[in-house]
Amino acid sequence: MRQIIQGIAESSHYRATHLLQILRQIQFRYHYIPQAAIEQLSDLLNIPRTQIVSVVEFYSFFHLTPRGQYELLISDSITDHMLGKKELIGYLAKKLDVAIGEVRKDGVVSLDNTSCTGMCDQGPAGLVNGYALTRLDHAGIDKIAELVNQQKPLNEWPAELFQVDDNIYKSGLLLNQQIEQGAALRSAFKRGVNETLTEIDKSDLRGRGGAGFKTAMKWRFCSEERQAERYVVCNADEGEPGTFKDRVLLNSYANQVFEGMTVCAAIVGATQGFLYLRGEYLHLLDKLQSILDQRRQNGLLGNNILGAGLDFDIEIHLGAGAYICGEESALIESLEGKAGIPRNRPPYPVTHGYLGKPTVVNNVETFLAAAGIAANGGDWFASIGTAKSKGTKILSISGDCAYPGIYEYPFGVTVQTILNDCGADDVLGVQVGGPSGTFISNQEFDRKLAFEDLATGGSFIIFNSSRNILDAVHNFTHFFAHESCGFCTPCRVGTSLLKKQVDKIVEGHGAAGDIVALEELCQLVKNYSHCGLGQTAANPILTTLERYVDLYEKQLKDISFEPGFDLDGSLETARRMANRDDVGAHLAQTAATGSIPTATFPPSLAGGE
Repeated sequence: MRQIIQGIAESSHYRATHLLQILRQIQFRYHYIPQAAIEQLSDLLNIPRTQIVSVVEFYSFFHLTPRGQYELLISDSITDHMLGKKELIGYLAKKLDVAIGEVRKDGVVSLDNTSCTGMCDQGPAGLVNGYALTRLDHAGIDKIAELVNQQKPLNEWPAELFQVDDNIYKSGLLLNQQIEQGAALRSAFKRGVNETLTEIDKSDLRGRGGAGFKTAMKWRFCSEERQAERYVVCNADEGEPGTFKDRVLLNSYANQVFEGMTVCAAIVGATQGFLYLRGEYLHLLDKLQSILDQRRQNGLLGNNILGAGLDFDIEIHLGAGAYICGEESALIESLEGKAGIPRNRPPYPVTHGYLGKPTVVNNVETFLAAAGIAANGGDWFASIGTAKSKGTKILSISGDCAYPGIYEYPFGVTVQTILNDCGADDVLGVQVGGPSGTFISNQEFDRKLAFEDLATGGSFIIFNSSRNILDAVHNFTHFFAHESCGFCTPCRVGTSLLKKQVDKIVEGHGAAGDIVALEELCQLVKNYSHCGLGQTAANPILTTLERYVDLYEKQLKDISFEPGFDLDGSLETARRMANRDDVGAHLAQTAATGSIPTATFPPSLAGGE
């Protein structure tokens, strides 16, 4: 093992900033991170052992105990549930003879749930050793079980199990026209980099990750910093459930994305770029590396780009399963080989980003649009859209519709137009912008997609009238509790309390006052959390309470009090530690209607005979 770990660390030039990438290789090889590897890395990288352990424990795809030779993870997104995921994972567990969340006794396979894998248009979906599995059904699961039990290498598995489609149904300004390689750079240098920044400004391009900060302003702030060392980062960590547009852009438009990054580097004077690729998109890594190699050979990256004297290159870093790393400062922490905990702001990344240097962080779609603007000019982009929202928005549409996939629209399009195009009938409501966004009812379909009305990073999940909205709220609330980084108390504790309170109501244990208490808790989490995760974690509850308070009230019991937890179940840990499971180690919980419930204690606990 020592020689292998040494080789992995050496390939990363013993850089502590590459800890995440080193750990990914170790996890892939051994199916966990051995303690011996941690001790060795501590010496090789000159970082404390405790820091390595904290990084391993932070990311969902790293483990301190062995997982199966085949690690199967099934997406727990609401869109997968809508396609029968719960029954399918149960079927898979039975076929493999392994419990969910466990490793089979022979160590060959492990099975567990995971957060959304970015395949909402072709679910139910999952991962095997990090590689995407799509359109899971009983026949596919039968085949997977057979391959696992035969211990067939992944490269011998049928290609159809791993097939990932773009599913582009509607193209617009950006998707209709792929610019020629080098066209954006040639135009930018011919026009002049400062003049190209003026064109970006004229286009009124705003960040497409969801926040909508003006792109030209961010680039200008970075370029004006006095420090010579600057960085450009493409945020491809689209972990928002229901979002998969960046996956498609990187699969079919990567050259233009890289060109946008290079134009940005020319403008701000950066010499190093990073593409932070979410871990669930491992299947794209080799293709993206190949495109970068080709660009280097063609002189579109590296020294003296097109004679402009720009020394710039791009490095791909893979995430390891942490939704919070979609937040730009958490992403930078992860790039530096740390746990992805959001930084205090100010200072902002444009002045103190990667390694404390000025850094531009933009979304995949933003760089795609910037390349188009550099090639075609600001007016080309600003000629469509609304007064405050210029250009187009690329949507990831999933859920109850005939044609889930990618759609590009000019800003200002109505929700009803989108529903008509994707074949959505009898719609109850739409989750716009993913769980952190807004749920709108069927009384609001005249609303428009725009920063001044419905802003979105791109997720568009449709629910028809057969769905129970509380199922989605339950799923989203559990998602946020799982993905909280734990840095601040309002989010760490608050999301857990929200989960328990929603569980209590959904499971029929809620009573008078619980809805009021739930809303108060939502406001606390929203107003006092450290970063955007906590600040938006209550949105699924707040936006559905506003529209469907009757659904919540129907779940309540007609009593003044009902326990929100299983009193006997809460003693399970104590029973395991005491190694006893007799009658005396249990509590019988009873309640009369309208009265405070009592606990019936066995004699051994009540002090009786």
